[in-house]
Amino acid sequence: MTEATPYDADRARFTRQALARLVLCDDAVSVAEGAAALVATENDPDTGPGGRVSQAFQLIELAERALAAAVIYEHERGSSWAEIAQYMGIDAAEAEARFAPNLEGWNRAFDVPYRLDETGRKRIPQLPTAAYDPAWACEHLDRWARLQRIGTEAVSSGLIMAAQQEEPSSTTP
Repeated sequence: MTEATPYDADRARFTRQALARLVLCDDAVSVAEGAAALVATENDPDTGPGGRVSQAFQLIELAERALAAAVIYEHERGSSWAEIAQYMGIDAAEAEARFAPNLEGWNRAFDVPYRLDETGRKRIPQLPTAAYDPAWACEHLDRWARLQRIGTEAVSSGLIMAAQQEEPSSTTP
């Protein structure tokens, strides 16, 4: 599946580090929104028995996904397993064993960006949405940050972009 898609050119403007950061940002938004959903009490009567536990458990799952995204981001920016592990209170070998499958999946998605669906006709991206379509992710995440009063371009302004190829000059000496 080597056919190009409209997203490939957009994605090429970003470094893998920037793409990993966008995934982490997107996962962090999911955690924040999941936590915010637990704050309001007005709908408690409409929630069935155990409903809030379900929401809190989902929050843990979202946080675990964000942690895996953070590990991938840190790996992309050159952090060692020892540096990553120290913040989790575990040793480097344990951190590597725990997150190696996530990192392998991330790397594999760059080698084989799509898989075919069950019908064999539709391509399914293997990268998380924020990395697959980074232009959309920047717009979406910057808008979310503006609404939260975090900043105007709080996400897109800090990303490390891929080096732009210089275009040949049209002037002659």
